Amino acid sequence: MGKGLSILCSGLKPGSSVVKGVTENMRLSRHLGRTLREVSKDTQMISHKLLVKGGYVRQLSAGVFVHMPFFLKVIDKIEQIVRRELATAQFEEISMPSLQPEHVYAESSEDTSLDGKWDETFHFKDLRGSRFYLGLPYEDMVASLVEREVSSYKQLPKRVFDIGKRFRDHRRPRFGLLGAREFVSCDAFSFDENEEKAAYSYGVAMETCKVILSKVGAQYRCVESHEEGLNYRMCHEFLMMAEAGEEVLLRCNNCQYAASQEKAESRLATYQDPNEAPRPMEEVRGEGLIGVEPLAEFLGLPVWKTTKTLLFQADERVVAVMVRGDCEVNEAKVKRFLGCTNLSLASARVVKETTGAEVGYAGPIGLPQDVLVLADEYTRNRINFECGANKTDHHMINVNFERDFPLPTFGDFKLARAGHFCPRCDEGVLMEERGISVGRLVMFEGGQGSGNTTRWTYVDRDGKSRQFVIGSYSLGISRIAAALVEQNHDDLGIIWPSEIAPFHAYLVGLNLEDEEVRNKAEALYQELQRRGVDVLYDDREVRAGEKFDDADLLGIPVRLTISKRTIREGKIEFKLRKGDEKELTTYEDVLGRLKSLYADINRG
Repeated sequence: MGKGLSILCSGLKPGSSVVKGVTENMRLSRHLGRTLREVSKDTQMISHKLLVKGGYVRQLSAGVFVHMPFFLKVIDKIEQIVRRELATAQFEEISMPSLQPEHVYAESSEDTSLDGKWDETFHFKDLRGSRFYLGLPYEDMVASLVEREVSSYKQLPKRVFDIGKRFRDHRRPRFGLLGAREFVSCDAFSFDENEEKAAYSYGVAMETCKVILSKVGAQYRCVESHEEGLNYRMCHEFLMMAEAGEEVLLRCNNCQYAASQEKAESRLATYQDPNEAPRPMEEVRGEGLIGVEPLAEFLGLPVWKTTKTLLFQADERVVAVMVRGDCEVNEAKVKRFLGCTNLSLASARVVKETTGAEVGYAGPIGLPQDVLVLADEYTRNRINFECGANKTDHHMINVNFERDFPLPTFGDFKLARAGHFCPRCDEGVLMEERGISVGRLVMFEGGQGSGNTTRWTYVDRDGKSRQFVIGSYSLGISRIAAALVEQNHDDLGIIWPSEIAPFHAYLVGLNLEDEEVRNKAEALYQELQRRGVDVLYDDREVRAGEKFDDADLLGIPVRLTISKRTIREGKIEFKLRKGDEKELTTYEDVLGRLKSLYADINRG
């Protein structure tokens, strides 16, 4: 043995874990991080607070976090599950670069520059003046890669995935890791020759995502969704249920229908009397009456007979959208119907120029001919309804389609909400829940990528050039970890699901100043490792209360305690993080319980 190596190893004692070949898991006294009792007032989400307090993450700036050693173990376990299940579904892993050259997108777009196309991306120029992006959608880069590697239908299908860091700029990053500007994600893609085969790949990906989320212990729903700016064939979103979730979903209380609120459809009750005859249209003054409830009361009408008409700026065009007074406009549906790039409520100036009235009094009668009027389907069969008069403080009553103004373009433009009837079954009523978006699946044809490309082709069975049908599937791995904390915690701290907990067990050594206790705790620590138990040993010289508080905060599923009392009885104290019960038991019983919780513990 060389002199330097002799010096390095001189501190090792015979029988130590390194000499025996046992992997040293973790002694808390050697851990870089520390627990905190208080955190910044800026931390609002439960997951943000507990991950910071537990030393799992440290924030460097708004939306930028250090993943500390214990959190890396959580991320790694989720990644292992993702890799294993995607491999089972015949996806191959690739590693895409974080640096994404602009030419990959510019060559598939009408513009040579992408300025303004993705406002939430980081971009810069290198020393040669070439522009690069961080964190753009990967469809273009992966599709360009596949196009270079695949020339014929005989080589299809192809399925690939990449796990790595992603980047997204936020003007006001909030919500801790759920709003991080740098995060860990898995992006998977399938390439097929037609929509039927692509639908099969899409179904495989969906079932794989369900398996992954079930195995990490997530409570989730897969809901119909929409993809901004993409003419997709199918789109679904995976939401992990949480009261603090930023996404609203609607689900039926009778059947399996579930959708994000932006995508959801619904049925409304209709009350029209078929014998009601049209009455003469009349203008009524109602000063300051903008809200539909006071307006309906003033006019003596049910709210459903009032009409909300909102003006929008759709790219360069002004569009009016009508919904019943008891509904709201769904801007996502309007934008998708129009196929426009930008949609926003018209400014007060535009409203005044278009209608001649202040905001709140717009109506479909007498609008300029170049204003497109859209109307929700549930406004169609009303008779003698109300609408704005395009005159401040005035309203029109007894309005009827065709007689008083031309038929608008009808469609589904209302925002579905709780209490509406299910669109898929006769008995169901929609219920509202909140969730955290952790995954998205989209299927589209090759000409509909993020760069609006017209490329991504292969040679089909007839020798003709044809675009791939592509499935794009993403799972936010660090978002899943944070969402699991939102779902699994109590007043004391985190309660990690056993599948992805950073350690199998948290070993507490009390009275370590006593040599017998210290030796027994050390022996148990080494033996648990030898049997494949990933154990965190709290060997710090701090009071017992602090050790127990940290055990609860860190949230490892099992707590084992060695002390003078347990040694006297020849037992180990066993406690599950989920419950309050503690019991003294034998080593063999401890090992058996751990094995029942964790499939990866040695059984030999």
